[in-house]
Amino acid sequence: MKLVSFEREGVARFGKLTADQHVLDLTERLSGVSSVQAVLENGRLADLAAIGDEGQQYHFDELSLLPVVQNPSKVICVGINYVAHAEEAGRKVGEHPVIFQRYADTLIGHGQPLLRPKVSDQFDFEGELAVVIGKGGSHIDAANAVDHVAGYCCFNDASLRDWQFHTHQYGMGKNFRSTGALGPYLVTADEIPDYRKLELRSFLNGEQMQVGKLDQLAFDIPHIIAYVSQALAWRPGDIIATGTPSGVGFKREPPVFLRAGDQFEVRIPGVGNLVNPVADE
Repeated sequence: MKLVSFEREGVARFGKLTADQHVLDLTERLSGVSSVQAVLENGRLADLAAIGDEGQQYHFDELSLLPVVQNPSKVICVGINYVAHAEEAGRKVGEHPVIFQRYADTLIGHGQPLLRPKVSDQFDFEGELAVVIGKGGSHIDAANAVDHVAGYCCFNDASLRDWQFHTHQYGMGKNFRSTGALGPYLVTADEIPDYRKLELRSFLNGEQMQVGKLDQLAFDIPHIIAYVSQALAWRPGDIIATGTPSGVGFKREPPVFLRAGDQFEVRIPGVGNLVNPVADE
């Protein structure tokens, strides 16, 4: 099942993608459940799957999409999580994952513009696989961690490289408004029996920039879920950005940065194609 968050006539709504690329509006089909976030919090994924395709539908390409989860309690990002990316960045993979955070109000949906801030000309791309938590908990055993996954989507952790390296903390360079693209939809975990078989590619104006296989993660998804759960309780709807493969713009010769008029795409077969234009703030 593929869940979509969208806006229609100024109102946030959600639905599921049908076989013919329409979105069945589910906003009012379950009592008390009016968003993907609420679906996860209330454990209603199975109820949605049981709903047939009868009802109000819209064509996917005609919708104004929102981040598939709009208000996660936290967005946890993992840095230097592909060995080849660590090498290009001049870093080594350490004993523990590099964890930093994004704020939920930096997120945008598929088709919405990534905004290049006024204060920087070093706007870079990072295609990633995102994990959406379906079941919360603390002190989770890695052996059981995948049971806490609701599904997957594409992510672009677009970064301001100069601001990222103002200090040894990444935070400011990762938290400018409208720089974290999440979507186009949430693919439920039952459709991805083994995430390690997924392959990610990213494209700038149609030219391939990055390629990485999810079995190349230095710290796999169960490890990340278990590690963070020792400090923070996972909540339904929380997001994990699992890291980006090599090929990012600021390590190219010459560097390649995002400019107004560009289009950036993250493709993960089986998960989706996340496409965003670039505009100046």
